[in-house]
Amino acid sequence: MHFSRRIFALTFAFSLALAAAPATAKELAGATMPDTVTVAGKTLKLNGMGLRKKMGFKVYAGGLYLEAQSSDAKAILAADAPKALKMHFLRSVDREKLVEVYKEGFEANAGPKAAAQKAGLEKFYATVTDVKEGSVTTYTYAPGTGTVVNRDGKDVATIEGKEFAEVLFSLWLGPKPPSEDLQKGLLGR
Repeated sequence: MHFSRRIFALTFAFSLALAAAPATAKELAGATMPDTVTVAGKTLKLNGMGLRKKMGFKVYAGGLYLEAQSSDAKAILAADAPKALKMHFLRSVDREKLVEVYKEGFEANAGPKAAAQKAGLEKFYATVTDVKEGSVTTYTYAPGTGTVVNRDGKDVATIEGKEFAEVLFSLWLGPKPPSEDLQKGLLGR
């Protein structure tokens, strides 16, 4: 009797330890994202993940990273705080199509703010290339530095200003995101 209780207690303790052990990554539609990233010396946590679909096709899995969990898109956009958005492409997309989608998104979500960021947007568009399935693009904002565009582990540009970051992140967190499901996922809803 004591032996079976001891086995049960050990099994229970082991399962609690496994449940308490932090996961090192999250997965969505075959895309894996780390639980945390470091930006300007601060640890950002994965706030949520969402899937961008177009006409039934999975285009990319996105992950939003913040210092503290939040489901308030307006507060996230307004905050002058580190943030990052990672896009893991699940299919190849050509540059021309990406630029078209970005332009439509900026107009729909940032309007006059986007127009005021013309120089930053031109620099941003210059970073856009054809992406292949499996490619990862990350946009990381750090106060005082700006937004770093990273493609497949290589920094390709830094675009200064909090205002540009607000316009960029509005693509996913603004009133007309690429899809409601993607935005809900990023906001952890």
